[in-house]
Amino acid sequence: MSADREPPRDQDDLDRELSELISEIRVVLPAVTVLFAFLLTVPFSAGFDAASNVSRVAYFAAFLAAAAAVVMLVGESAFHRLSGRPYDKAQLVRTASAQALAGIALLGVALAAVTFLVTDVLFQPLVATAVTAALLLLAVVTWLVLPLRRRLAGNSVRG
Repeated sequence: MSADREPPRDQDDLDRELSELISEIRVVLPAVTVLFAFLLTVPFSAGFDAASNVSRVAYFAAFLAAAAAVVMLVGESAFHRLSGRPYDKAQLVRTASAQALAGIALLGVALAAVTFLVTDVLFQPLVATAVTAALLLLAVVTWLVLPLRRRLAGNSVRG
């Protein structure tokens, strides 16, 4: 076994991890898809022509991040469907987990950029920057710091 490979897991553990991952993606994917659909309409709405360059950059960042998040969240499903059987379930879980984490990170970028875009239209750029920074801090703490703190403290329960 190479140094970068995990020890083998039994089939029940892999089945449980895959089931949990699928459930998590079922929660995240609709949110990303709705955000992406909303972002598809923005350039065609009245008033977008008057958007500042900063707002346009924020929009484009949100649009690209949401599109990339969809790609990452759906990527392993496409690979699995196309590769057929037999497949390495452990590899599937590892790859899909990494892609799900990347998709969630991209969702965070998209949320921050769209938050900046909307807040910049409603208020001054300084307010938009502060609100966006607060949202990013909330996302980093909720999606990264707390789970890692729990893992490091040994409080993550594994079945």
